[in-house]
Amino acid sequence: MMGGGDAGFVTTKLDDLLAWARKWSLFQYPFVTACCGMEFMSLNGPRYDGLARFGAEAPRFSPRQADLLWVVGTIVQRQAPALKRIYEQMADPKYVIAFGTCASCGGFYDNYTTVPGIDKLIPVDVYVPGCPPRPEAVLDGLMLLQQKIQSGTRGPLVVPTREVPEMVQLRKKGTAVYYGQRKLEAERAGANPLAQLSAELLEDRPGEAVRIEREKKG
Repeated sequence: MMGGGDAGFVTTKLDDLLAWARKWSLFQYPFVTACCGMEFMSLNGPRYDGLARFGAEAPRFSPRQADLLWVVGTIVQRQAPALKRIYEQMADPKYVIAFGTCASCGGFYDNYTTVPGIDKLIPVDVYVPGCPPRPEAVLDGLMLLQQKIQSGTRGPLVVPTREVPEMVQLRKKGTAVYYGQRKLEAERAGANPLAQLSAELLEDRPGEAVRIEREKKG
């Protein structure tokens, strides 16, 4: 076929083969800085066996031997030069996954010391939201990255939220994570977040609402 002038056809098929091999042989470099690291470690446990099943089991602690950078947790300004240096030293083609809310957008740390999302420093391929993200969401992010590598598409991807039974129960109980999200939604909608949350707390957790009122008075 190459002699007949169909070299382009052969090259295209070769690219597909290389992409298939690349997506199943990711060499990860975990950059773990905060509490999301506990959820990252659970991925390799017997319940999920997450990274091994997707060809990303063995970590590389030299950037020059890695092509997948996991940024797990909050990045402060003093860590920013180190993160950029690690990314620059990685082998091409290289990929970045923002693990959790803090890595994706800075989380609830809105101050001068925190980087409001690692995309201010390096390009991100996949965002995995959550505080912390569940292992299922992280696996969804890894599969999204594999699809991106195979198809050769460009631009960042975001893992869609997944409703699991545990989160439904937490929302019903009125956890801090749920009310933090509701506060953000209320602020974006222009509503009074304190009034809205007080009403929800009073309905779901009367004791918690009373405690908050006491702290305000104290």
